[in-house]
Amino acid sequence: MNTLNKTQTGIIAGLLLLILVVTRTHHFSHIQDASWAVFFLLGFYVRNVIGFPIFWLVAFAVDLIVVESKGGESYCFTVSYPFLIPAYASLWAAGRWFAGHYSENTRGLFYFVAAAVIGTAVCDIISSGGFYWFSGRFENTNVTEFAGRLATFMPMFMKTTLMYLSIAAVVHLVVKHAGRLGKSASQT
Repeated sequence: MNTLNKTQTGIIAGLLLLILVVTRTHHFSHIQDASWAVFFLLGFYVRNVIGFPIFWLVAFAVDLIVVESKGGESYCFTVSYPFLIPAYASLWAAGRWFAGHYSENTRGLFYFVAAAVIGTAVCDIISSGGFYWFSGRFENTNVTEFAGRLATFMPMFMKTTLMYLSIAAVVHLVVKHAGRLGKSASQT
């Protein structure tokens, strides 16, 4: 799918980075964190593999700054934090897979939804599982309790990620079709 030039890719990467930083800081409490959608979109738009570690390090730096601004403590910032690397990588890989299957038809829509849902579910299982099993925040861990926690919290993560990805899909199609209309108008 990637027919973007370096400038276009750079602009998109810059916008994604801005969205990551602004929503991850929770500075605007009414805006939900878009990190999961950003990693999916990074895989879709930015073909250079170096983008993933750069974005992950920025997310980590933002988290460190936020934790420090709160006095150095955070319920979620534990030894389980490294599980976010494979968790976010699953979203990045889902976006990358979708880029190879992109089309503007029913099949493309099916692939988009499948990649987004599977990528989000895998991300949640890895990040929540890492936190549940290794953070030290839970006593007497067991599979049944973990499954219950997934059933409770996964819908929220799914809703937020799919909301951001839906907005991105609409913007993508509007920009793409506006570009086509502009080309057609200039050729006549």
